[in-house]
Amino acid sequence: MTAAIAPALYRVLSPPRSEGGKAVAVFADASGDLQARAAAAGVPLSVFVEAVDVGGVSLRVFTPTQEKGSSDSGALAALAFLQTQSELLDVVEVQMGGEIMPAQLCGGEWLLRQGDVGVTEVPALDLSPLGLGVRSVQIASASRPNLVIEVADLGALEAFSPDAEGIAAVNRATGTTGLVLYTPGGPDRAEVSFRAFGPLKGFLEDGASSNMFACLVGVLGAQGRLPTDLKMLRGAQRMPGAPARLTAQFTPAANGAADVWVGGRAERVSP
Repeated sequence: MTAAIAPALYRVLSPPRSEGGKAVAVFADASGDLQARAAAAGVPLSVFVEAVDVGGVSLRVFTPTQEKGSSDSGALAALAFLQTQSELLDVVEVQMGGEIMPAQLCGGEWLLRQGDVGVTEVPALDLSPLGLGVRSVQIASASRPNLVIEVADLGALEAFSPDAEGIAAVNRATGTTGLVLYTPGGPDRAEVSFRAFGPLKGFLEDGASSNMFACLVGVLGAQGRLPTDLKMLRGAQRMPGAPARLTAQFTPAANGAADVWVGGRAERVSP
């Protein structure tokens, strides 16, 4: 019997000089008991390469206890790994969990297409369950609607203590599934800092959320606050104890942002 090849361990979307982001194990093959191999990997997320050619990859993604379906972080780690193992075009298709998502290599980082983001204003709303000061409120959607709220400054953002029931109540009142809090600026020259919450999605806070960052990019586009030169934006996601750094590429639009791609660096941390 041939021994299974050990996975390559990657840290995805971590800020510079930080061990934040997400740890992902990348397996070069998809043979045997994938769930058992994922459980033995010792990290929250494992991705298995089923097939690869120059224009596309097919992946399966697992947590230690179940198959996840799709994962942007898993795809970014797999693409970074495969880029060192075989020839990939700068634009490829990633198939995972029954979905096909375009990916592109930009400035040494892989980005995944999140699609067009639409933004709408929020009618009068009681935000007292959140217990924080608010500067602006919008709903943004890139396949899933999120409530996007600007807070006073980085201190207020980082001091926010999430309450699952309060966030869920505000999401239900607005017909949204998640909450994004943000403020301009951030560490390491980030243009915006944010946190992402989703009790109705099954988690309290996500440390690195591509889709929710895309929604924030749409809100900034609707407000006319996106960069007009490089069409790129750096975001610092500030989950306490697990910071992340995401990159977005976009086309500004009057009611949001079009053709939004989100990703970031994936660094190999084991042989």
